[in-house]
Amino acid sequence: MGSSPLNPLEKDSLAGKVALVTGSSRGIGADTVSYFAEAGARVVVNYRNKESRALKIVESIKENGGEAIAFGADLTDAMRVKEMFDATASAFGKIDILVMNASGGMEAGMEAGYAMRLNRDAQVQLLKTALAYLADNARVVFVTSHQAHFINNTPTMQNYAPVAYSKRAGEDALREMIPELEARGIGFVVVSGDMIEGTITASLLERSNPGAIESRRESAGKLYNVSEFAAEIALAAVEPVPADNTRLVGNTSDFS
Repeated sequence: MGSSPLNPLEKDSLAGKVALVTGSSRGIGADTVSYFAEAGARVVVNYRNKESRALKIVESIKENGGEAIAFGADLTDAMRVKEMFDATASAFGKIDILVMNASGGMEAGMEAGYAMRLNRDAQVQLLKTALAYLADNARVVFVTSHQAHFINNTPTMQNYAPVAYSKRAGEDALREMIPELEARGIGFVVVSGDMIEGTITASLLERSNPGAIESRRESAGKLYNVSEFAAEIALAAVEPVPADNTRLVGNTSDFS
């Protein structure tokens, strides 16, 4: 097993592999990239503006004998994204695991349409750019929420709806690329989870809807925490691709 108690990956099981996780300077992304590193992968920690946190993660990985670099790239900046892939190729070579974890849309001060630009347009551009840098038989994992994955059938909180619809639009657009990915043996998996305790999104929802987390916990019976959900993402990167390309994490009884 990995060094972290919740790491589901065997030690050295990813030796020789390269993994890049977007939005991995904190939270779910940080735990995911750390799990990969503990399993022997050379990793890229992507961040938008949390450089110091990203560098701390890289330092920790190196102190434990791993290989890692940090790269700052706002995913809506196509040129910077390409530079990130170029830096990865220069440092480590082809990418074996790409986890598309970064998302947003609830931040204060963002312009109208930002959620769709980040959660759909930038994700599609990211994967299209990544194609030239992905190894054959690589794995791509797109991280989303039940509130977004099921939004077309199950309403969510009003202030989260723009994010949910934009993430679902991004998921749909990425799924259209599956035939192209499969032609190269590249697996694509959507990992969808319920509200995750300890995330920025959950905190923002709780701030605008006091009691939202407790209400959802009571309805679902259990909510995953950051480390537990990251473990599911790590497994999605190595286990066989589900027939419907979807890994559902947590209770889905309230969704359809």
